[in-house]
Amino acid sequence: MKQLPLFILLIWSALALAQAPAKGIGAENPPFSLDEVQKRHFLYFWELAHPTNFQVPDRYPTDDFSSIAATGFGLSAYLVGAERKWITRAQAAERVLKTLEFLKNLPQGPEASGVAGYKGWFYHFLTTQDALRFKTVELSSIDTGLLMAGVLSCMTYFDQHNPTEEAIRKTADFLYRRIDFGWYMNEQQRMSMGWFPERDGFLAADWRGYNEAMILNIMALGSPTHPLPAETWEKWCEPYFRATFKGQDHVNFGPLFGHQYSHCWIDFRGIQDHYMKNMGIDYFENSRRATLAQQQYCRENPGKFKGYGPTIWGLTAGDGPDTDMMHEGKKIYCPGYGARGVAIDYLDDDGTIAPTAAISSMPFAPEICMPTLEEMWRRWPVGKYGFFDGYNETFTDIKRSPKAQPGYSFWVDKDYLGIDQGPIVLMLENYRSGLLWDLMKRNPYIVRGLKRAGFTGGWLDKATADRNVDFSKQESLIAKPNKQVPLDQHGFFHRAIYQDKAGSALPYQMMTPWKTTPAGKYPLVIFLHGSGERGVQNHEQMRNGVHAFCEEWVREKYPHYLLVPQCPPDMRWGGSSQNWQTLYQEEPTAAGRMVLELMEQTLAAHPDIDRNRIYITGLSMGGFGTFDLMMRRPDLFAAGVPVCGGGDPLFADKIREIPLWVFHGGLDDVVYPRCSRQIVQALEKSGGKVRYTEYSTMYHDIWNVVYYNPEVLEWLFSQQKRSR
Repeated sequence: MKQLPLFILLIWSALALAQAPAKGIGAENPPFSLDEVQKRHFLYFWELAHPTNFQVPDRYPTDDFSSIAATGFGLSAYLVGAERKWITRAQAAERVLKTLEFLKNLPQGPEASGVAGYKGWFYHFLTTQDALRFKTVELSSIDTGLLMAGVLSCMTYFDQHNPTEEAIRKTADFLYRRIDFGWYMNEQQRMSMGWFPERDGFLAADWRGYNEAMILNIMALGSPTHPLPAETWEKWCEPYFRATFKGQDHVNFGPLFGHQYSHCWIDFRGIQDHYMKNMGIDYFENSRRATLAQQQYCRENPGKFKGYGPTIWGLTAGDGPDTDMMHEGKKIYCPGYGARGVAIDYLDDDGTIAPTAAISSMPFAPEICMPTLEEMWRRWPVGKYGFFDGYNETFTDIKRSPKAQPGYSFWVDKDYLGIDQGPIVLMLENYRSGLLWDLMKRNPYIVRGLKRAGFTGGWLDKATADRNVDFSKQESLIAKPNKQVPLDQHGFFHRAIYQDKAGSALPYQMMTPWKTTPAGKYPLVIFLHGSGERGVQNHEQMRNGVHAFCEEWVREKYPHYLLVPQCPPDMRWGGSSQNWQTLYQEEPTAAGRMVLELMEQTLAAHPDIDRNRIYITGLSMGGFGTFDLMMRRPDLFAAGVPVCGGGDPLFADKIREIPLWVFHGGLDDVVYPRCSRQIVQALEKSGGKVRYTEYSTMYHDIWNVVYYNPEVLEWLFSQQKRSR
């Protein structure tokens, strides 16, 4: 890497001095150098791996169990140590071979105890002494993936023709080929996050969208023995949430580890899949933008936490004080371990900074990460194995934290964490030499997986490593979905943001038809949430009633588009004043207007939507919005289902031709039943096509009773607009 100009170094020094705490707590640290930082974090793996089973502890000095993901990082860290001459190549090879052989010989099976894994997968945590399943943890797909990333890096690195290195290649190949990727795949062609033998059950939560599991999916696509269909990458990308946060347009994910883990091994510079081609960048640039956005958030420091600034920042999963604290007049709970981070749809910040967050982004943005690393080293205490996992300068009541080191004026974690130490070692090496990236460019399984995912360009177009392995049988072995793996209803949706001409934003989620045919036409359902789900994070609107439309019988019988916008704070869909007195204004609310504009955009983008079957429904504030939008565009809608809302009876004639089924709770004390009764009576008087159901013993929250009633959805999807 190029040396940075002197004037930049001088600016860094000035910034560091401006932020210096009253006492130089880190003054006793050794002089700063990249070599010193990297070596100390490397020693975590070299010195702490178990002496007989060679598994790496999840954390230290607390010693509860080993972590298979930490072992994966450790395997790659040994290669760094050999290249940096901290250990010899022979020492690294010996350690790697012993680790791989032990993993190979660990018992596998469906039993709940006495085994380390099943079908090639490994349990998340293993007992320290025996390396068998720890308590009742899950058989983990992502942690096995991180383990295998380390395994494959060793398979490529040790390329010499001697018994030890040949045995490494053979054992690494065996471990990877043994994994049954298809066993984890659900009917949406996504892998479950875990499996538990006690109930023979997979987690419904699956790996989708943009997060740390990119490398897991690539390895699953590259498998010559249990490959997933190439379409799984498209299914992975479907829920991506691209948005501008802190001035950076990127695919969002809150904690920085999601932008880093896969990059520890794969060089995404200059290679693109279909999504990134359309976006005009690559995943490396996406991670750079995420890094810049997070630093900008910490510079602004909306939580007013102590220490935050241009060279003290970094939010990711890691340790915290494990208790609450008073800050700015409010009680804040600081989790013991939490996924801290920020994005347009994510906010988890309690003043705890994890050094790995900024340091592991070094290859993406060295201009901001290098001064941060140097300032953290000067400012905070470090130990034999480098940075402790977390620091919180705002938290000063040290005696109340079970995770605090004594003797400091603010919270310093007592532990190091393997999965945070590892990315520091690997990403600093990628910044310095590109070692792990260059290795994986020669790994046949990584190259094959990237190509099957649709990546092209840059170094990948020149890669020939996939020709060194026989993939001729791969297509005939492609896995079919395992129907035992449940579907996560959140996984049916992708998130996006509609922006109008003035730049106002309307977050939304959309589900596409479960089954399609070449000449098919599908209904569109608009779902409007209540006032309590307003916001900008684009997920609160999914809480109540929405997932009834994802039920299997609905998806199978009535494949449809489902559009679920989120009303911005302090706005309303329309149709009522704040005190629920129904009104109809000539001009729509900004939120209501944007819903109509979003509908038109959706219709233009999806010509397979049947314009004669556009339905609208909503609850509470959304019930009022349902009436309001139908009154504004009666030409659009084939039917409506307003739930515990209301409409202006003076304008009932506008919607008398639209079939309606109106619902309310008879004891509703939030939105009074008269709000529905009045509009229903007006519609009946004008000859409207209206049904009314009032649950005499129920209050406001009737949405589940309504939406999970098969009769209601059967009625809705049977409606079709006719000439009016």
